[in-house]
Amino acid sequence: MIKADNLKKQFIRYKNKKEKELFYADNGISFEANDGEIIGILGPNGAGKTTLLRMMAGILTPTEGSITYDNLNYKDNEIEIKKNIAYLSGNTKLYDTLTTYELLKMCAEIYGLDETKAEKRIKEVTNILDMQSFINNKIGNLSTGQTQRVNIARCLIHDPKYYILDEATAGLDIISSQIILDFIKKEKQRGKTILYSTHYMEEAENICDRVIMINKGVVINSGTPDKIKKDTGTTNLRDAFFAMIGGTTNEE
Repeated sequence: MIKADNLKKQFIRYKNKKEKELFYADNGISFEANDGEIIGILGPNGAGKTTLLRMMAGILTPTEGSITYDNLNYKDNEIEIKKNIAYLSGNTKLYDTLTTYELLKMCAEIYGLDETKAEKRIKEVTNILDMQSFINNKIGNLSTGQTQRVNIARCLIHDPKYYILDEATAGLDIISSQIILDFIKKEKQRGKTILYSTHYMEEAENICDRVIMINKGVVINSGTPDKIKKDTGTTNLRDAFFAMIGGTTNEE
């Protein structure tokens, strides 16, 4: 189980060249994610989704609040917890001159997998994400969808328990997107806990057990997609979101 309790993250921004102000990218966010559950983190650009996931992954330190994994406080158990996390950032750059296989082999070594286990896991991941046709191709020569699959593969080479995925299908074609979504569903069936950030509301309805809707750094609603639609008297999450913020004028 993952638990976030009253998470806040404060930054400094400049109103003009001389005047600066403090603001909260996330302000008091709390939620729980159970084993075998996909939790959607939904909201427009600038809502605070990426900041939240970076705190959950240990990339950013919360200004206030706490994070626990299986009742272990992140602050006091950082190394142990990170061994069990797969974090996919929306802007991760890969080594263009390496082949897919070479990158996965390097990642396996970083995670301490021995030769036999590394080869077995690379084969498993290659099959899971349908990468057989480009496993020996240089990353710089891959399509956007293929590169994203490699990006996900390097995150799961150590078979983590927790997945933190930020915009995993952004900009991908329908085939690559479906391969990734099918993978996420299968990992849920294996009991993995998945935090999934997206601004594709229809995608979230398809795969998420529960969703957390964020706008301007605060949670505006949470629950199953059906609950949120019922709360707002709408038939889809996109309309539900706009109903909660009073139209499109508040979207950043």
